[in-house]
Amino acid sequence: MYNLVLMALSISVAAASSHSQIIRRAGDFSHPKGLVSLFSCLWRDRSLLWQMTKRDVTARYRGSFAGLLWSLINPLLLLAVYTFVFGYMTADHKNPASLASLTKFAFELFAGLIVFNFFSECLNRAPGLILGNVNYVKKVVFPLEDFCWMAAGTALFNAAMSFVALLAAFGLASRGLPWTAAFLPVIFLPLLLFTIGFSWFLSALGVYVRDVGQIIGIVMMILMFLSPIFYPNAALPLWVKRLFLINPLTFPVEQVRAVILHGTLPDWNGLVIYGALSLLMAWLGFAWFQKARNGFPDVI
Repeated sequence: MYNLVLMALSISVAAASSHSQIIRRAGDFSHPKGLVSLFSCLWRDRSLLWQMTKRDVTARYRGSFAGLLWSLINPLLLLAVYTFVFGYMTADHKNPASLASLTKFAFELFAGLIVFNFFSECLNRAPGLILGNVNYVKKVVFPLEDFCWMAAGTALFNAAMSFVALLAAFGLASRGLPWTAAFLPVIFLPLLLFTIGFSWFLSALGVYVRDVGQIIGIVMMILMFLSPIFYPNAALPLWVKRLFLINPLTFPVEQVRAVILHGTLPDWNGLVIYGALSLLMAWLGFAWFQKARNGFPDVI
């Protein structure tokens, strides 16, 4: 009888120890943080991301009469306003060269704003992506990193519609588009990688520091005026140009204008450097997010 009691106690202790180990391993679950894992997760969840992005885009225009057409109407109206204000109201109507110059400025302004709006939309949404989907954190095993891809996909769709409006209007105004406009995706891909990396960083930080959502709005407003959007980078003093190289929007804004409006080839050397830095940013942001996500259920 005494031996049976000892056997029962040993089995209970072993079971409790095994259960505690299972709980510890579940709590300390390590998510992949490597650069290869970043793209493998993207490929693995491609169908889910398509559905999430599609739902996010359609939700914005659900219930409206025009529906998704608003994604094209809005940039067309903005371009018309910029062209009217900067190309007609402020031009010297007796001087055709002045009118053409200001119309070109309107196109350059719109091109710069497309790049900035994509970047700004992603980063403004990032701090609230996890906080706005608490159920996926606590109750469901879900790839939380996909929320940043979803936000980037929605912003990319809006940017694409704006580029359609820009290309159509500029093609009509200049009676044709330069063939260099085909390099637009090559320029936008590094910007996408940089943006998604920064979004992962902000989305994880926003869970622990709730003030990030308020701060990022102010930072984006400052960044807009510190980017060559309302003025060309070539018009700045040399020391300001070098300082502006720190700005992640300076290079893509200038290159988008170059391939679409100026008909010149991209700066391949600069594109390689910017692409390498963007890839590094994407990897660091992904690793930070995967490391920080284990604490999300305890904080939310």
